[in-house]
Amino acid sequence: MTDPVDLAKVPGVIPYVDNHNGPRRLLTVEIPHLGHTVRAYAPIASIDGRQYVVSWGSVSFEIPADRNVHVSVHLHTNSGHDLTITPFASTVLSPHPAALRLSAQFAPSQRPEGTLVPIG
Repeated sequence: MTDPVDLAKVPGVIPYVDNHNGPRRLLTVEIPHLGHTVRAYAPIASIDGRQYVVSWGSVSFEIPADRNVHVSVHLHTNSGHDLTITPFASTVLSPHPAALRLSAQFAPSQRPEGTLVPIG
């Protein structure tokens, strides 16, 4: 049996920075842009309340595997008016040892709530 990979040392993986001594797993979130969203929004991903300004496309995180983890993605904008609501998607992942891929899906012109959908 091989030792588990130290995900915090894998290039391109954002390490889990809060106190956690248990097992960890890989989470990859796909944040596709919808044409106009590249100019109007900046994607921000959050893991257990820690926010990360990320790029469009695929972003990978190291997360705990032995407890619930809150994951959210929202599209921040500086344009619009005082009452502008930015698109967001949020979920709580259950404990599980396997790697996971999620896709953030938004339709900002219709409503602010998006979804995080498992891929594969």
